[in-house]
Amino acid sequence: MIDEPATNATRDLADVPAVEVVSTAALHLMSAAAVHLGLAEDLPSHRDLDEARSLIEALAGLVTAATPQLGHHHAAPLRDGLKSLQLAFREASEIPDAPGDGPGEKLTGPVYAPSAPDPNGPKG
Repeated sequence: MIDEPATNATRDLADVPAVEVVSTAALHLMSAAAVHLGLAEDLPSHRDLDEARSLIEALAGLVTAATPQLGHHHAAPLRDGLKSLQLAFREASEIPDAPGDGPGEKLTGPVYAPSAPDPNGPKG
C-alpha cells in the first residue's frame, strides 16, 4: 500500500526550485541564530552564543557554497543577513573573537562593524 500523504509531499518537493529550498533553509538558520543572539521580540532575554555560533557557521557554509548557483539577486540578501548576524554575535560577545575568527568568518572573511575601519584600507 502506498502512503498517499508521503507521495504527495515528495511530489510537492519535486516542484520546488532549488533556489527556494536553499533560501528557506538559510532563513531557518537565520531565524534560529537571531533567537539565540537574543534578538527575538518575544524572547529578548534568551541568549546562547554557543548555539548561535553553530547556526551562523552552518549558514556561512550554506551561503558560501550556494552563492554561485543562486546568483547575485538571490545571494545578496542572504549574505547581508549573514553579515548582520555575524556583527550581532560580535556585539553580544563579552570577549569578541579576533577578526577572521568569528562564526563563519573563515568562509566569508573578517566582518567589521560599519564604524570600524578595515585595517587593510578601502577596497577599490
